[in-house]
Amino acid sequence: MIRVWDIPIRLFHWLLVLAVIGLFVSGKLGGNWMEWHQRLGAFVLGLILFRLVWGFTGSFHARFVNFVRGPATAWAYLRAMIRKDPTADLPAYSGHNPLGALSVVAMLLVIGFQAVSGLFADDDILSSGPYAASVSKEVSDWLTKLHKLNSDLILILIGVHIAAILFYVLVKKENLLKAMFIGKKSKPDGALDAAETGGRYWSSWLLALLVAGGVVVLMK
Repeated sequence: MIRVWDIPIRLFHWLLVLAVIGLFVSGKLGGNWMEWHQRLGAFVLGLILFRLVWGFTGSFHARFVNFVRGPATAWAYLRAMIRKDPTADLPAYSGHNPLGALSVVAMLLVIGFQAVSGLFADDDILSSGPYAASVSKEVSDWLTKLHKLNSDLILILIGVHIAAILFYVLVKKENLLKAMFIGKKSKPDGALDAAETGGRYWSSWLLALLVAGGVVVLMK
């Protein structure tokens, strides 16, 4: 077993899961729950900002440069995956594979846009974003419409994400969910990104706290 996901990444992941669930629930309930909806939206924006910074300063598998790959690599990986034998000629990765990397980037972009657009949204009834009055009514209405449409895209991405996890558990016999809890997984033979993150354990924690503090200051 090797350490792949550091504690800051695991905290980010599960806090984001809980916050997104809370956003959908509070958005559906409406009314006084919209105050919590806005608070959770600001919290999610802080999480996204943290992940972006951590993608450049975090441990090996957290850095974008070590797992984000080009479209050609992702396409080749997908072609290998959909063959009759899903494991045939499939490159091994300790962290995110090329498709998983695209999923991470897509989630960050879509959820990040949802958080930002919510700052300027206005339903013309009970709630409005904290910066809705700083833009024109036309811009606010446009962002409100995109905010609603984008929520459906988030649900689609979540569905694809869950389907991918089930595929790995049932077909490839690899429990990705467990790895995101404990941070460790078996080292694949011939992994193309086999570096471990354990050597920077305490330094990564200190850096995470500094980054989190910077995000809090920016969000005020």
